[in-house]
Amino acid sequence: MRLWCSLLLLALTVPVAAAQDYHLQPRQIAADTWLLEGSRDNFDKTNGGNIVNTGFIVTDAGVVVIDTGPSRHYGQAMRQAIASVTSQPIVLVLLTHHHPDHVLGNQAFADVPIAALDGTQKLLAEQGNAMAENMYRLVGDWMRGTEVLLPTETVAAGERQVGNHRLRLLALSGHTGADLAILDERSGVLFAGDLVFYQRALTTPNSPGLEVWLKDLDTLQALPWKLIVPGHGPVASDAAPFAQMRDYLGWLDGLLRGSAAKGLDMNEVIRAPIAARFDGVNLSRYELIRSVSHLYPRYEQQALPLR
Repeated sequence: MRLWCSLLLLALTVPVAAAQDYHLQPRQIAADTWLLEGSRDNFDKTNGGNIVNTGFIVTDAGVVVIDTGPSRHYGQAMRQAIASVTSQPIVLVLLTHHHPDHVLGNQAFADVPIAALDGTQKLLAEQGNAMAENMYRLVGDWMRGTEVLLPTETVAAGERQVGNHRLRLLALSGHTGADLAILDERSGVLFAGDLVFYQRALTTPNSPGLEVWLKDLDTLQALPWKLIVPGHGPVASDAAPFAQMRDYLGWLDGLLRGSAAKGLDMNEVIRAPIAARFDGVNLSRYELIRSVSHLYPRYEQQALPLR
C-alpha cells in the first residue's frame, strides 16, 4: 500500500514539475553577451510569465545580469543557464525597471548586489506586492515561493566599469517614469528594457506620457550601439525597432488626441480600427484596450475647454 501511494504521488507530481520548466536556452548575441529570449505572447499558465528578454554579460571580473525574470523559479533557472555558459561568479544584477516580469526573479540573486534607479526602487516598494499577487492569478503555480525582493543598491546615469566591460547607464523615464538602459561599450549591445518593444505591442501602465517616451527613443538611437535588445521581441542590428516604436507611439497619440477632441468615450476608442501596418505586432488590440484605460483620461482632460 505504501509503495502504491508513493507511485501515485510520483505520477501526480512529475508531470507538474515537467510542465513548470522554463527551458531557458542562453543564446550568444555578441562577444561575452548572452540572451534569454521570452515569448511575445501575454502572461499565461503555459509560459509561466516568460514573456521577457533577460540577458547577461560575462566579464573577466564576473557576470552582470540584466533583469531577473517573472518569478523565483525563473531566477533559479536563469542562474542554472548562466552556469551552463561560464564558471565566473555573478557579481551584479541590473534591473531596467520595476514591472513584475523583469524583477520577480530577484530572490534567486539575493547573494548578489541588485542595482536599480532610485525611482525603480520606490515604484517596486509601492507596487511590487500588488503586481506579484496579480502574477499569481495569471500564471498560478509557476509563482510558488515568489516574493518581492527590493534592490540593494541605487544606480544613476553614468559609466560603470565591471572587469573588461564599461557599461554606460542611462536614466530615462518614458515607459515607467524610471527606466534604466544599459549600453555595453565594449560589444555595442544596447539593453533597452521596455523603452523598446519590437513586434509586440507596448504597455503603458506607468508611462508619464508618449511625448516623453518619444524623446527617450531619440536618446537611445543616438548612442553608438551595434545591436539592440528590446525588453520584448527579437534582437535587431538595424533601426527597425526604433522606427516601429515611433510609428506606433505616433499612431496611438493621434488616435487618443483625435478621439478626445471628438468627445468619444473609452468604449468607442477601444474599438477603433488598428492600422494595418501593425498587423504583425502581437497583442495590438489587447494592449490598445489597456492603453486607453491608462492614458485616455489625460487626453480627455486636455481636450476640455478652458474656463
